[in-house]
Amino acid sequence: MKKVIIMLMLFVPLATFAQKFGHVDTQAIIQSLPEFSRANGEIEAVGKQYENELKASQDELQRLAEDYDKKKSSMNATQQQEQEAKLQEMYNRIQQQAQQNQQEFQKAQQEKLQPIFTKVRQAIETVGKSGGYVYVMEAGSVLYINDTLSKDLTNEVKAQLAKMK
Repeated sequence: MKKVIIMLMLFVPLATFAQKFGHVDTQAIIQSLPEFSRANGEIEAVGKQYENELKASQDELQRLAEDYDKKKSSMNATQQQEQEAKLQEMYNRIQQQAQQNQQEFQKAQQEKLQPIFTKVRQAIETVGKSGGYVYVMEAGSVLYINDTLSKDLTNEVKAQLAKMK
């Protein structure tokens, strides 16, 4: 009987110091939000618009290049060079348009999705705090740290790295 009481006394402190860990599937959470579906639809519409604009420009370039190939034999060297320069310039504009469209598309994605990601992160933090979790993780990355139960070692690690240089 004494042994049982002693064992219980040894395990009680371990239970009081037990740390709570959690994990989440943020992708599933995000995809379940109605605002994500709306934002995703808007992003797809913007992407389709950029794709259609680029396709129209490429089709026009293709048409002009085919027209040039047909008429090339009846042109003198100067006319050929001028026409080729125009085609090259148009090709360069299309390349620039594609890059600009890509940047604009990424900007639209960021603007539409960032508020959703922020909202999900705040929810994770709220659940983590209210549940007394020390860490909330996903696929090896920490999404929330309870600062009262876990010491931030960032400055100490920076100091150590500075010593190592």
